[in-house]
Amino acid sequence: MSSIRCVQLCKTFKQGDETITGLDHVDITIDEGEFVCLSGPSGSGKTTLLNAIGGLDTPDSGEIHMGGIRVDQLDKSSLADMRLHNIGFVFQAYNLIPVLTAQENVEFVMQVQGVDAHQRVLKSRAILKEVGLEGMQDRRPAQLSGGQQQRVAVARAIVSQPKLVLADEPTANLDSVASAQLMNLFLKLNEDRRITFIIATHDKRVMAYARRLIKMQDGKIIRDEPQTPVQSDEI
Repeated sequence: MSSIRCVQLCKTFKQGDETITGLDHVDITIDEGEFVCLSGPSGSGKTTLLNAIGGLDTPDSGEIHMGGIRVDQLDKSSLADMRLHNIGFVFQAYNLIPVLTAQENVEFVMQVQGVDAHQRVLKSRAILKEVGLEGMQDRRPAQLSGGQQQRVAVARAIVSQPKLVLADEPTANLDSVASAQLMNLFLKLNEDRRITFIIATHDKRVMAYARRLIKMQDGKIIRDEPQTPVQSDEI
C-alpha cells in the first residue's frame, strides 16, 4: 500500500426527517508512513472519513484508492480480506473479548488469517512485550487498567504488520498519563515500522503528536497543514 487517495467523497445520513452531511466532496491524499490527525468537533466528519478509508462505511459518491485498489468498488468479501491483511483498527471502546486473555485477544486476528498456533503464540507474546505488557499475557481484560486494555487493542491491531492503522478517539477513555504513553507508542511504531497512522480526535493533547493536522468541519476539510510533533519519551 503506497498511499491513500480520496477523490470527491460524499456521504449523507438520515436522522428523522433531517439529512446530515457526513462528507462533502472531500479530497485528500495520505502518503505511506505519514502520522496524521483528523480533528474537529463531534459531527465534523472525521469518523465518517476514517470509516470510509477503512471500508467500514461506503461513500455515496467519490473514489477511494489504496495502493492502486479502488476500495469503494470492492465487494464485501474482497473488502473484508483487504481489511484483514492491510489495516489495523483501534477504537475508543477497546473491543476486547472479555473471556479471552490478553494473548488470546491478540491471537484472534491471526487465527482468522489462518496463522498456525505456534506462530500465533510467538508473535502475540513478542508484540505484547513491544507494547509494554510483558508478563501480562494471561490476564483477562477485567484484570487490566484502561491503558493496558488499549495497549492490548493496539497489539492486536499491529500484530499482523498492517500498512495502515486507523484509530478513532483512541484516548477518549484514558487519563492524561495513559494517553501520553499510548501516543508515544504510536509514534514509536510509526518511526520503527513505517506504519501509516490516521487518528480521529478532538483532544488537543493528541493533536500535538501529529506530523500532519487536518481539521474538519461540516463534512469538509477546512485546514490541512504539517506540524512538528511533540518529542516522544521512552515508553
